[in-house]
Amino acid sequence: MAETTIDPTLGPVLARTGDERAVLESFLDFHRGVLLRKLRGLSDADAARRLVPSATTVAGLVKHLTMVERNWFPCLLAPGPGDVYLTTEEEAVASFTVTDEDTVDWIAAGYEQACARSRAVAARFDLDHVVPHPQLGEVSVRWILVHMIEETARHVGHADILRELTDGQTGAI
Repeated sequence: MAETTIDPTLGPVLARTGDERAVLESFLDFHRGVLLRKLRGLSDADAARRLVPSATTVAGLVKHLTMVERNWFPCLLAPGPGDVYLTTEEEAVASFTVTDEDTVDWIAAGYEQACARSRAVAARFDLDHVVPHPQLGEVSVRWILVHMIEETARHVGHADILRELTDGQTGAI
């Protein structure tokens, strides 16, 4: 039988027989990676370019998801000094804002750092571990992972459309 080669960027395929946590984490990491690939290769100007009526940009999506990573993992599960869970709509909208100082490299590095911290924090807790949430009551680590898959995948879809409008690139790679 011929050996099948699986694209290593398709983490969920590699985890297809893994336990629940491996599957959840691989789907989240897959979407995190796609988001970074949508950002990288763009100029700073293209990453910040508004191509739709809203203020949504590829750079803004990555900045927003950086805030979301920090909010749902460290701030909720293991807050340290200075970690404050953001709850207002204004704070969420502000997280999309791109300034003249924001570069593709700086935004990507911030997102990678936030994701690494999220992974480290989440790894300390069982999927059934429950924490209080300021708006939802209680949430489990399992619920947080599923929510983050949904949130990240939704915004990766937005980034895919914006990247296609910028230079025609589509897909997960």
